[in-house]
Amino acid sequence: MSYLTIKHVDKVYPNGFCAVKDFNLEVDEHDFVVIVGPSGCGKSTMLRMISGLESITSGEMILEGKKINELSPKERDIAMVFQNYALYPHLSVYDNIGFSLLVRKKNRRLIHEKVMNASRIVEIDDHQLKRKPGQLSGGQRQRVALGRTIAREAKLFLMDEPLSNLDAKLRGDMRVEIIELWRKYNQTIIYVSHDQIEAMTMATKIVIMNKGVIEQVGAPNYVYNHPETLFAATFLGTPQINLISGKLDNGHFINEYFSIELPEYKNINNMEVLLGIRSENLSVVKEHEDFTVKVDYVEYLGSKSIVHAYLGETIIAVNTKENMKDIEECKVKMNISKIILFDKETSKAIRGDEL
Repeated sequence: MSYLTIKHVDKVYPNGFCAVKDFNLEVDEHDFVVIVGPSGCGKSTMLRMISGLESITSGEMILEGKKINELSPKERDIAMVFQNYALYPHLSVYDNIGFSLLVRKKNRRLIHEKVMNASRIVEIDDHQLKRKPGQLSGGQRQRVALGRTIAREAKLFLMDEPLSNLDAKLRGDMRVEIIELWRKYNQTIIYVSHDQIEAMTMATKIVIMNKGVIEQVGAPNYVYNHPETLFAATFLGTPQINLISGKLDNGHFINEYFSIELPEYKNINNMEVLLGIRSENLSVVKEHEDFTVKVDYVEYLGSKSIVHAYLGETIIAVNTKENMKDIEECKVKMNISKIILFDKETSKAIRGDEL
């Protein structure tokens, strides 16, 4: 049985707005689940419903075999790290870390032990423990928020975009630290983010949401390479997946610029589709190309370059290590095994091996 099971959960506000619709998820013990999606997709609302800060309209949530729908946040034994840290400005760092234990009426000796242990884990020194949150940097305040969560020793840890207020370098450093803490202490974490890099590098399981609905759930590499919908395909990946319009007919993808044979789709005739292929699965070649593109500009990124070019009016991105200086057009070859086709009408991926 899963550690946390969420079944058919909806969230509908009094004005009729449906923020989350038919959300289903199973979280195993020691999972690191990252819920990703654009702003307003319902991911933070879902996290607040798990914590008990928001009520659910329908459905059920079961933690360690116990239904928690009607339990208060305190009774659920769930710890949460907020985007704005949610620290008490009038309390010292020491008291902030130990506050939840004090509220739960733990004895002073136990509180001290847990505060000191948590502060060591997140590298907060004795001098910083005496300070107020306003005297700390953003990164230090984030460490305090994490330390407070660790001191709780809760059944489940929820994190709502905890790194979004940090600069790029510090965000990268803190990302590594959170992963190391999770690996070392075997916590179960549900983490909300709009950042696909956080999702790809941190998660054991990704949940992609769009307009209150789950688009896809799976391991990061699987979702990246086998998206089930056009939204999932375009949300993950930088640069965004290339999409080329055409028609699928009797085992061939056809448009005005090229035609390729795709035998696994031989049972489909006259279907309007989008051919999806990521930039790393395209290569610049001298001959035997699939199509030719007109170069718009080239991004030089040290170990590689990304060629941005036009196939007709469609923008194509191609990874290459070739010297592309002053080249106006180039020949491109596709790794056909990495092609993903999407039905234009439904936006769903078409799996040739399932036909």
